[in-house]
Amino acid sequence: MTTPPEPSPRHEPTPPPGSEPTRARGGDPDSPPDSHPGSDPHPGSPPDSDPHSGSPSDDVPVLTDAADDPAPRVRRFWAVRRIPAAVLAALVLGGAGLLLYDVAAVRADRTAMAWRRELADGLATRPLDDTWVVLGAALAVVLGLWLLVLAATPGLRAVLPMRREHADVRAGLDREAAALALRDRAMEVSGVQSVRVRVGRAKVAVRAVSHFRALDEVRADVETALAAGIDELALAHPPALTVRVARPPRKA
Repeated sequence: MTTPPEPSPRHEPTPPPGSEPTRARGGDPDSPPDSHPGSDPHPGSPPDSDPHSGSPSDDVPVLTDAADDPAPRVRRFWAVRRIPAAVLAALVLGGAGLLLYDVAAVRADRTAMAWRRELADGLATRPLDDTWVVLGAALAVVLGLWLLVLAATPGLRAVLPMRREHADVRAGLDREAAALALRDRAMEVSGVQSVRVRVGRAKVAVRAVSHFRALDEVRADVETALAAGIDELALAHPPALTVRVARPPRKA
């Protein structure tokens, strides 16, 4: 049996000295040329993010400023009005219970109460222009209007609502406390001897007494100090400021 001769090993030609690919210093000699740090493996594909373009990448979340969100609406505080509600409930309960008892007594073959007989006779015999009928109707109208006003208005006029920094937090400032804080600020002005401050829901009235310095200068300083004080109170609806400065009365 004849064995075929083994093929001779092929020898690749040695490349010329000038045709060898260049490599970076410190690089891996076994890595391909495309793995160079400065080379782009996909020349036609755009990079994830361009540091020179200024636009963020798609996978980077964009944060919005919380100050751009609309501020929550500030409303006045509503009064509980326990006393009017308790008085009205007691009157309605007492009148309804007494009337129900009298109707049940009449149904049980008993005579009606004297007050109901007199009321029925009076309503049947008195004319509409009678004095007591007019007074009773006027009293009922006034009571009904008072109840409607209490139901439609918030009340708590002594509490001034403050600005809402958070949607779930409500704060209020008492008018007397605000007046005391503004009074202390006005007393720090040079030339002011005494101050009276009255704080309302829409206006702050200040009356100061100055025993030296010009009145115009004292008024300007008081207005500046109280304007800053009102701003520091952080009220939702800052009231208007009115300042009056006068000299103390002369002693006789």
